[in-house]
Amino acid sequence: MSNRRRVILITDGDEYAKRAVALVANEIGGRCISSSQGNPSTLTGEKIVQLIKKTPHDPVLVMFDDSGIVGEGAGENALKFVAGHEDIDVLGIIAVAAKSRHEEWTRVDVSIDRDGNLTPYGVDKYGIPELEIGRINGDTVYCLDELEVPIIVGIGDIGKMARHDSYKKGSPITKKAVELILERSGFHVKK
Repeated sequence: MSNRRRVILITDGDEYAKRAVALVANEIGGRCISSSQGNPSTLTGEKIVQLIKKTPHDPVLVMFDDSGIVGEGAGENALKFVAGHEDIDVLGIIAVAAKSRHEEWTRVDVSIDRDGNLTPYGVDKYGIPELEIGRINGDTVYCLDELEVPIIVGIGDIGKMARHDSYKKGSPITKKAVELILERSGFHVKK
C-alpha cells in the first residue's frame, strides 16, 4: 500500500486565495494547508511536505505565491520541491493568471473562465478568455512546464475575478477547477 499523499498545487497565496481555497477544501471533504498562504510564500518545500504528511486525509490543497518575483522565487522553489517529492502524488495544478509585470507564462491543458465555462484558451486575471490557446500569464507559473503532472487548469485570480469567484458566493470557479482535477484523476472524496 502506498503512503503517498495526493495533493493539488495552487499558484496563488494571498488572503483572498486562502479564504477561497480553505472554503473549497472544506466543501469537497479535503484539507487545506492554510499556513502555505503568503504573498510571497514563506514556507520551504521541506516544511510544506511535513505539513502535508500531518493532515488526516487527502486531497490536500496547497498554495504557492511568488508575489511577482522574476524567475523562480520562493513560491516556485517550494512548489518544485513538493511536486518532485517521492511521498507526494500531484493530482493536478491550478495555474492562476495574474497581471505579471514580467509576463511569465505557462501552458495549461484547459482553462475555466469566470462564468464557469471550460475553454481551450488561456484566461486573464479577471477570468476572461485570452487570444492564445493553452497558455496563461502569471507570476508563479515559470516552472510549471518543467513538471510532470497529469493536468494543469488555468483560472483567473482566485477569490476575485470581479467577484465571480468570491468566497461569499462559495468560490465557484476555484471549486470547479478542484473538482475537474479530482474527476480527471479518478480520486473520489468521501463526504
